[in-house]
Amino acid sequence: MDLNGISAIVTGGASGLGAATVKALAGRGAKVVIADLERQKEKGEALAQEVGGIFCPTDVTDTDQVIAAVEAAKEMGPLRALVTAAGFGWATRTIGKDGQYSSAHDLGIFQKVIEVNLVGTFNCIRLAATAMSQTEPLADGERGAIVTVASVAAFDGQIGQASYSASKGGVVGMTLPVARDLAAVGVRVNCIAPGLIDTPIYGEGEAAEAFKEKLKKDVLFPKRLGVPEEFASLAVELLSNSYMNAEVIRLDGGVRMQPK
Repeated sequence: MDLNGISAIVTGGASGLGAATVKALAGRGAKVVIADLERQKEKGEALAQEVGGIFCPTDVTDTDQVIAAVEAAKEMGPLRALVTAAGFGWATRTIGKDGQYSSAHDLGIFQKVIEVNLVGTFNCIRLAATAMSQTEPLADGERGAIVTVASVAAFDGQIGQASYSASKGGVVGMTLPVARDLAAVGVRVNCIAPGLIDTPIYGEGEAAEAFKEKLKKDVLFPKRLGVPEEFASLAVELLSNSYMNAEVIRLDGGVRMQPK
């Protein structure tokens, strides 16, 4: 699928993996909607100006806001690409050390992680794919492509990652059925499960660098953290390669995460 002249939506597009993907898509001639939270407005608008796209304040769990982002994309060109990079993690053990019910994993936090990472991803898929289904078909009847973002935590979840792993496991699990659903309208769905990617999530300064140095010890090769541009390169390939469908790809340097 030729990305030149299409419109695309990248959720979580103001920073990290999303921002790198925005730049990569714009470099291929796509007009990009940066869909991110209102608090990311300054970063999002600066990036939008840089790449000739637009920023849309978007909570992925809010249907009206996602529809607004989809409509904004349609104004710039036929919507044919979606990358769902929005999400967050939380580290809490399932039970506390004192044996009290009150110290067990907060259920509201578990539900929030699922709501954003899994339900929010599906919300964006269902609405963007609806708009894609209305576009004119390309070669082989193709109308668009979607890349979702899981994590190696979907397979190698560590201690304290119950909510995050469950949410990302759900993203992996819906890849095939959603791809089967959307085949009827010519929309492909693939999923990337990143490993240890060097993004702002790790913070800055000596402590952050020491933490990242420790993390990379289990990476097989190359012996380093990944960079957002490597994620973006794969996302663009999955969007543009019309024979890639219903696949989950680990992007992790061969790492297999230890329990902790």
